[in-house]
Amino acid sequence: MTITFLFTLFSFLLGGALGSFFNVVAERGSQGRSWWGRERSRCASCGRLLGPGELIPILSYLLQKGRCRGCHRPIPKLCFLAEMVCAFGGGLLAWRWGPGWAGLLALSAFFTLAFNALTDLHSGYIYDVTALSPVLLFAFLRSAGGLPALFDGALGAGLGFAVIAVIIVVSRGGMGWGDAMLMAGCGAGLGWRLTGLGLYLGFMTGGLVALALLAMKRVGRKTALPLGPFLAFGAFLSLLFGPAILGYWRWGAGWPW
Repeated sequence: MTITFLFTLFSFLLGGALGSFFNVVAERGSQGRSWWGRERSRCASCGRLLGPGELIPILSYLLQKGRCRGCHRPIPKLCFLAEMVCAFGGGLLAWRWGPGWAGLLALSAFFTLAFNALTDLHSGYIYDVTALSPVLLFAFLRSAGGLPALFDGALGAGLGFAVIAVIIVVSRGGMGWGDAMLMAGCGAGLGWRLTGLGLYLGFMTGGLVALALLAMKRVGRKTALPLGPFLAFGAFLSLLFGPAILGYWRWGAGWPW
C-alpha cells in the first residue's frame, strides 16, 4: 500500500512537471521559438523572466490567481489545464496499475499521448517523430511479457494506423496522417484490444463534443477540430477502464493488463 501511494504521488508530481514542460515545448514549437539551451521561461504578455516560485506546476497558477505577478494579465488557461491533466492523469493511472510493468507502460503511453495532443492544440500538427519515437520504449517494456506481448503491441500499432488511414483515404484528407502515426505509436503500447477500444471512445467523445459545440453555435459545420486530443482522451479512458469494459464481454485485455 505504501509503495503504491508513493508511486501514485510521484506520478502526480511528475505529471504536473511534464505537463508544464510539454506545453512550453508545444507552444514554442508552434511559434518557431527555441525551448532548450539558454531560453528562459517568460510571461507570454510582458516578456518578464519568471522566478522559481512562479514555475511550480498547478500551485503557482492558483496562488497567483491565474495572473502574471508583473503585468497582472491572465496566464493562458491551457498552461494550467496541461499541468492538471498530466498530473491527475498520471496519478490515476499509477493508482490503477501500481509500480509494475503495467504502470510503467500506461504512464509512458499516457505522457506520449498528452504531448502530441498539446502539439495538435497549439499548431494543428502531430509530428511523426514525436508520435513514433516512443515505440522502442514500448517494445522494451513489452519484452518483459515475451513474444506474445510484443506481437500484441505490433498488432496494436497496425490496427491504430490502419483505422485512421482508411478514414483518411475514404474522406480524401479529412484527417491528417499525424493522427494515424499517433495511434500507431499508441497502439504499440496499448496492444490491439485496448487500441480498438480507445479508438471507439475517442471517436465517440469527439463526436459528442462536436455536437455540443454545434448546438451552442461555437463552431460551424465546416469548422476543423483537432482530433488528436480526443484520440488521446479515448486511449486514456481505455487504459483506465478498458480491462473492466472488455472483461464485461469476457474478453481479456492482453499482457500486462
